Amino acid sequence: MRIFRALFVTLLTGALVWALNRPWGPAPAFGPFLSPFTGFWQNADNAAGLTSGSEIDVEGTTQPVTVNYDEYGVPHIFAQNDADAYFSQGYVTARDRLWQMEFQTHAAAGRLTELVGERALETDRFNRRMGMGFGAERAAEMMLADPTSKMVVEAYTAGINAYIKSLKSGQYPVEYKLMGYAPEPWTPIKCAYLLKLMTSTLAMGADDLRMTNIMRKYGPGVVADLFPDYPTLESPIVPAGTKWDFKALPIPATAIDAAMQKQLALRTAPSFDAGLVQRDAAIGSNNWAVGPDKSSTGYPILASDPHLTLSLPSIWYQIQLVTPTMNVCGVSLPGSPGVVIGFNQKVAWGVTNVGADVLDFYTIKFKDAKQSAYWHDNQWKPTTARIERYKVKGKPDVVDTVRYTHHGPVVYSTGQKPLRSNIPTGHAARWIAHEPANDLRCFYLLNRATNYADYRKALSHYVAPAQNFVFASVDKDIAISPNGKYPLKWKNQGKFILDGSLAAHDWQGWIPADQNPIVKNPPRGFVSSANQFLTDKTYPYYLGWQFAPSERGRRINERLTTMTNATPDSLRNLQNDNLNLRAVDALPTMLSLVQAQSLRPDQLAALEVIKKWSRRNDPDEMGPTIFTMWNEKLMEGIWKDEFDGGDTLPMRLPSFDRTLALLQRDPSARWFDDVKTPARESANDILTSSLKAACDSLTRAHGPMSPTWAWGLHKSTDVRHLIPGLDALSAMDVLSGGGSSVVNATTARTGPSWRMVVALGPNPKGYGVYPGGQSGNPGSPGYQNLLEAWRTGQLNELVYLKSANEKHSKLTYSITLK
Repeated sequence: MRIFRALFVTLLTGALVWALNRPWGPAPAFGPFLSPFTGFWQNADNAAGLTSGSEIDVEGTTQPVTVNYDEYGVPHIFAQNDADAYFSQGYVTARDRLWQMEFQTHAAAGRLTELVGERALETDRFNRRMGMGFGAERAAEMMLADPTSKMVVEAYTAGINAYIKSLKSGQYPVEYKLMGYAPEPWTPIKCAYLLKLMTSTLAMGADDLRMTNIMRKYGPGVVADLFPDYPTLESPIVPAGTKWDFKALPIPATAIDAAMQKQLALRTAPSFDAGLVQRDAAIGSNNWAVGPDKSSTGYPILASDPHLTLSLPSIWYQIQLVTPTMNVCGVSLPGSPGVVIGFNQKVAWGVTNVGADVLDFYTIKFKDAKQSAYWHDNQWKPTTARIERYKVKGKPDVVDTVRYTHHGPVVYSTGQKPLRSNIPTGHAARWIAHEPANDLRCFYLLNRATNYADYRKALSHYVAPAQNFVFASVDKDIAISPNGKYPLKWKNQGKFILDGSLAAHDWQGWIPADQNPIVKNPPRGFVSSANQFLTDKTYPYYLGWQFAPSERGRRINERLTTMTNATPDSLRNLQNDNLNLRAVDALPTMLSLVQAQSLRPDQLAALEVIKKWSRRNDPDEMGPTIFTMWNEKLMEGIWKDEFDGGDTLPMRLPSFDRTLALLQRDPSARWFDDVKTPARESANDILTSSLKAACDSLTRAHGPMSPTWAWGLHKSTDVRHLIPGLDALSAMDVLSGGGSSVVNATTARTGPSWRMVVALGPNPKGYGVYPGGQSGNPGSPGYQNLLEAWRTGQLNELVYLKSANEKHSKLTYSITLK
């Protein structure tokens, strides 16, 4: 019996060892992850064992490089030439963020199936069929054709690879062990993929399909009424009344009239849609600069806080780069060289997203089922076939063919189900991400800029995603330019799906870079942006018909107009402003129309909370919770019966700006009637029923009205790990205020990804914070040590050194790469 038990235990142990050391489909072998020699136990802080003065032998530098680290884990790199600086940037960034860098570029390249199997196949297929690889290849080719950019990207690449080469398997970041793979050598095209990933995040908004379906159902009169080309309330980025000091190019003639547009809409095949999905207004940003006359220092002060999806490891990586040609400090994107947002001795800059219309869809008429030719400009033209091979973990490879026209790729063939609801089937995409670009050149020049002229020169190299570049200098100049490469279009070209057979529907060239909107040293003493409309109606070129709602921009301009003797802390306070201007605008009308006599006692109590609410989205307030839910139910109640076309006719909703104007000017409009009921409803009925629905929804979610309805608890901001579902490595339920239409634009999943304030002067002073930490290692104290300062609206001093030997109380240790 004992022999039998021993044999059984031996066989069981052997089976367990075998099972733990082999993959099961896409799941990795779990044994190596648990190993005390190579597993997650080895993932202590990767700074452990380094002492000040440590020397690291690396192959790739030409001269020794000093890297001083401050208490937040920020590297301050001092190199004797530019190539060594970028090599070192690649090395130290990989040391902290290697897995993040590689995972994000795998995602952009459509290679997640190699890591997680076929569950990522549709995501990979979407990215490849949208032309991410095509665009990255063209960008990499242009980067490497420029000697300076080639030096930068190749040195950065060499630094990353030097770090990868130094690793043993036990030192791989924990995510590699969880997912069962190893880092591969970095290549320059990965830098291009990372920049295309940002373009995908910030410049893939398109409502062409939904607007075409609205035209198809309702015609041009309703479209013009409910989807106007300029909002009722606005405070544009370039102040209204600004004169344009250039001679505009001839604007292409409108190549379609309303009747033809409706016929094209009727010919457009319906496309699957997941439902009523709008552009994500929370993916935006704020930035501004006050001039010397508004500043307490007599020099400009600049602020920037880009709003993106909040994630761990953090989106940004703080760094300082010092060489004989630059001394720049700020944040970089892990996987891309240089500083994207920051300052040097002479200038500071920041960015917010523009959101211009740079993605259009074209109907395509193929010659036959082979799709080898398509009809354009009265002739058959050949398509180009791009073969995409997906290496699916645990499965055979999948091969896909994407047909390219001169417009761009046919993203989905007719009958296929799109991954994203705004992508029509059987149509070609004309997208700015496909254009050759060398955006690295822009940031290379900005990092070394000394004045306004340098800023303008740098911006001339930038393509996409278009950004509002705010600028301030020690020369006491301030400026802002919504900058990028913009197609030359007729008005509203791309608001609807275009005819791919007509040459007149092609993009007709480009707006000259020196005619992009810009304002310098305006009389009001400040410049600002919050993703709103770029200009007033006098700007001669068409850039788009919809931008972010106006509330954040109007609130920022309201406060900056009255601000005097501004300090960095003044601008920090404005970054954390929680006033809900949408509530200020809308509640007088909403409260006047609600029928209080039909409300239950609990609903009356909620109404009373709204009346007494300060209109601030502070975390302990119940008012913003009730108002936000009421607003959501109101929009559904007014529009869903007419604009929910289901899977066969997806449509979008009119904006809140247009909805409020309708409530104020025409409360008996036909749109307030619910066509699915026999009675005829008015605005009063919809306001009342939507308040009831909001209270019922909140009661189901949180119980009867109590402090559990507080905004911070209801919103429940999460800063999630990049691997979905990995809550143990995430920061969940971060208690904070804010909201999508509030200057402090913190929502459940998005928010200020980097807050920065820079006071220019003889000795510039910078302050900043982001929600996470410098380290990408969940086992490091530096993984999310900045989160609490971010949550409470604080900023940390940005250590800005002038020499490698400079003493500073926040410095902790130094290493030398040689």
